[in-house]
Amino acid sequence: MSRTNVSQYFGKGLSPEQFMEGMEKNKEAFRSGYDQFVWNREEDREYFESLNHRDDLHVLILAADWCGDVVRNVPVVFRALENSGIPTEVLILENHQALMDDFLTMGGRAVPIVIFADTGGHVLGHWGPRPAHVQQIMIGFKRENPDREADDYQEKIAVARKEMAEKYGEGTEVHPVIVQELRELISGF
Repeated sequence: MSRTNVSQYFGKGLSPEQFMEGMEKNKEAFRSGYDQFVWNREEDREYFESLNHRDDLHVLILAADWCGDVVRNVPVVFRALENSGIPTEVLILENHQALMDDFLTMGGRAVPIVIFADTGGHVLGHWGPRPAHVQQIMIGFKRENPDREADDYQEKIAVARKEMAEKYGEGTEVHPVIVQELRELISGF
């Protein structure tokens, strides 16, 4: 867990709407995931709405519009949080590399990273770059293929990416999983 205090990033990011409007890549796919979101369970919608009673949370999302995991996951994060009353800002990876380096995934930069902090900037927890059941494939891949310079690395990572795409499922299949993982994380604060 990062020991970073992230308060210096508050107010430096884009609103979810600004991020969506400013996307140069994957804008349609992102908007489609956003527009297709539906609450699978009414109790999840009520839970996120109940967060309006809290005024102690702030969310920073490290993201990049070129990243497939951002396109699949962040629309769900936006929709889950949009009625929560939690201030939510997007920080573009390329402009915030120092912060990104505090939230490496298996030693590498992977987005999105959804950082939950208190109003003082102390990090309470984070989610990302992808749902746990999808991330398991990458964990296994990295364990078995530690040498990025190996002759067959690109070939093998292509296979792993295909497996991850299959784990994400079709359309909005993964949305309830992301909602559940976020809810479990926030419930711990």
